[in-house]
Amino acid sequence: GAQEFALKPMNCPGHCLMFKHRKRSYRELPMRLCDFGVLHRNELSGALTGLTRVRRFQQDDAHIFCMVSQIKAEVAGVLDMIATVYGFLGMSFALKLSTRPENFLGEVEVWDKAEALMTEALNEYSGVSGHAWSLNPGDGAFYGPKIDVQVFDALKRPHQCATVQLDFVQPMRFDLKYQAPASLTAAAEGAAAEEGGAPEKKAELFERPVMIHRAVLGSVERMIAILTEHFAGKWPFFLSPRQVQVVPVSKIYIDYALEVQKKLNGAGFFCDVDTSCRTLNKMVRESQLAQYNYILVVGATEAEAGTANVRTRDNEVHGTKSIDDLIAEFTQMAADHK
Repeated sequence: GAQEFALKPMNCPGHCLMFKHRKRSYRELPMRLCDFGVLHRNELSGALTGLTRVRRFQQDDAHIFCMVSQIKAEVAGVLDMIATVYGFLGMSFALKLSTRPENFLGEVEVWDKAEALMTEALNEYSGVSGHAWSLNPGDGAFYGPKIDVQVFDALKRPHQCATVQLDFVQPMRFDLKYQAPASLTAAAEGAAAEEGGAPEKKAELFERPVMIHRAVLGSVERMIAILTEHFAGKWPFFLSPRQVQVVPVSKIYIDYALEVQKKLNGAGFFCDVDTSCRTLNKMVRESQLAQYNYILVVGATEAEAGTANVRTRDNEVHGTKSIDDLIAEFTQMAADHK
């Protein structure tokens, strides 16, 4: 028969099926699956705006399957990752812990334990980073408590992007389980023997994993919209789609300019050449307005020495540098996320 296909709106069920694909042991946990797959949601056409609300998008989505005892370490790892990424982007953020709502699913004890562990992870993160957090009581999802991360752009506007979400419900719905450590199995067998039931075959004790949903950027498209406004079009070098423009002073130096471009491209940088041969001031000015981070002017002296005259989009003149030195400098900037 014909096979039916569907557009997926989220990654979680697929990851649950991957976990369930075969028997799992406690030794495999924490198991972390990350997915940048394309998602579709049929948003109402009136709600669609620019890149912030779209029907086809990608999330930097990961799901961590772990034991309750591993929740704290995993949440701490995600908080650290969020702080690192937003540090690179130069954005500040606020952390909120949302706890058990009235219409929750699952057991109260598990909720209490999970909330306590998340609180500990937040307190320890606060201690190390000096970053405060606040409580949002009763605002958790029905399937688990969550940490919401509100990110602030250059105009101090808040955006809801990153999230760390515990989930007790999907592991139940998909009947996910892993083989518990032998010590627990032995204890269960001992209890059975005391009740007089002779264990016929070695009992295996299975436990249910906890699932942690985490996203750092949230939707990649939405993050690009937020960053475009945050940087007001002046992208930092490591993210810039226009890192370098080479400007030859006249058409006899176009070949050298193309040589420089080839070298920079080969080193992994975006580089264009302005071959229009208009007046030098005009070409430099237009490169600056187009927000090229660096403008390399080349003429007779530069072509002979294998150098370029360097200036920035903010009209800082850096003087003459060799192409190899520039590549080293750019490589360092990219590595430092500058």
